[in-house]
Amino acid sequence: MLRNFLLVFVCFLFFNCSNDDRIVVKNNENSVQEITVKTLGGSKNDVAKAVAKTTDGGYIVAGYTQSNNGDISGKINESFNFWILKFSADSSLEWQKNFGGTKDDRAADIIQTKDGSFAILGYTKSFDGNVTSNAGFQDFWLLKISSSGNLLWQKTYGFSGADYGTSLLETNDNGYLITGVLDVSASGGQGNAKPAGTKHAGGDYWAIKTNNSGTLEWSKYFGGSFTDTPLGVVKTADNGYILAGSSDSNDFNIKNNKGTYDFWVIKISETGDLVWEKSFGGSEIDEARAIVATNDDNFIVIGDTRSSNKDIAKNNGAADVWIVKITPNGEIIWEKTIGGTNFDVARAVYKTQDNGFIIAGSSRSLDNGFSNNGQNDALILKVDKNGKMLWQKTIGGAKIDFLYDIVELNNKSIIAVGESSSNDFEITENKGFTDVLIIQIK
Repeated sequence: MLRNFLLVFVCFLFFNCSNDDRIVVKNNENSVQEITVKTLGGSKNDVAKAVAKTTDGGYIVAGYTQSNNGDISGKINESFNFWILKFSADSSLEWQKNFGGTKDDRAADIIQTKDGSFAILGYTKSFDGNVTSNAGFQDFWLLKISSSGNLLWQKTYGFSGADYGTSLLETNDNGYLITGVLDVSASGGQGNAKPAGTKHAGGDYWAIKTNNSGTLEWSKYFGGSFTDTPLGVVKTADNGYILAGSSDSNDFNIKNNKGTYDFWVIKISETGDLVWEKSFGGSEIDEARAIVATNDDNFIVIGDTRSSNKDIAKNNGAADVWIVKITPNGEIIWEKTIGGTNFDVARAVYKTQDNGFIIAGSSRSLDNGFSNNGQNDALILKVDKNGKMLWQKTIGGAKIDFLYDIVELNNKSIIAVGESSSNDFEITENKGFTDVLIIQIK
């Protein structure tokens, strides 16, 4: 495993490591790795929620900042704004931008579009600054920015309640499919392209299709009477979409809840009609966080499980990383759990060039091959195409360190992003409450 280093060093830096700072490390399989840790932020709370590789070989990070000092430029107040940071292939910061109003605005996902620009999804509570409309307490907020970070357009979608966007992708017609939570109770059943025959309560999966300028084409919601939260979306070969998240409902669209929260995965058509829905899990809390397509036309869904029955063959402790491979029809091919006896969770997955998968999250375990410097440590692990763990690495300090997204660049280096409250052990600097955390593994 990666943890079993002959030499264990971590390179800490602000923007770049010099050659003298980069320490070559080897694992017990004699493969060479370099690890770089960065923290960026100000005196308040700063978090990275998403990372995407860019066509120039670099990467772009999206999250939010409460700070108006330190590494954040062009921000006056201490409300939360979208914070976007663009890095080159050698991890040099090229530019940063923040967008929002005077209230709470937080980015959740970012993609590079076919024209080289970027689309960003999250939520806004503002009705000023960059935000020109807000239907209620909190709306989906979709932005398009240029390759240099200039705002091209922005749109809000929502009703009178707390509606928030979680993930997006670019569609085949250069529009967008954006997903998140619709506060159905507050919307009074609005949110479907046509009036719904049955209006139920709770927070539901909400799928919105727009054109390439953000104009609404259709919207549909799916769920039950309780809490249904989508956190990942992929396109399918027949131009439909699969949404993955969690649900504790057992009515309306959910027919087979296994117990408490389940992985809830749904397939919708190109026009938003429900094709199928599946619940995966056991009798305890199981929450899906991300989904990715595989090379054999199937799908990997990841998250965490507290169960040890029904669909889960084994649980090592309080919570384990849970990996499920499913067919295009939602049938389980295999499932794997990874973890120690404490809480180990997954938040993101990315398919690598060698057909494996890298997963990011956090760990509190001190056994079964895991180590921990404090509370939650950032967790990165790699599995092969069959779910066998190839290596894992935890990085952190004495406080809470979390990862929320991960990507492999064209040069095969790994970038994982999240947040850190630590300033010791493997994380040497913290500028405020929480800082953006960026980890690179080469």
